[in-house]
Amino acid sequence: MAAAGARVKVTLACMECKQRNYNTMKNKRNDPDRLEFSKYCRFCKKHTTHRETK
Repeated sequence: MAAAGARVKVTLACMECKQRNYNTMKNKRNDPDRLEFSKYCRFCKKHTTHRETK
């Protein structure tokens, strides 16, 4: 079996409408802080900041 890796699945939520729009993988060793991207929100119909949620 494979060893437990540092990559975990995270969910990205829009900071304006709080909808959870995207799932992605992140490496906890390289990115210990919360991820933050500018991505398109289909509910706001514009590009907004999406931040990692629990």
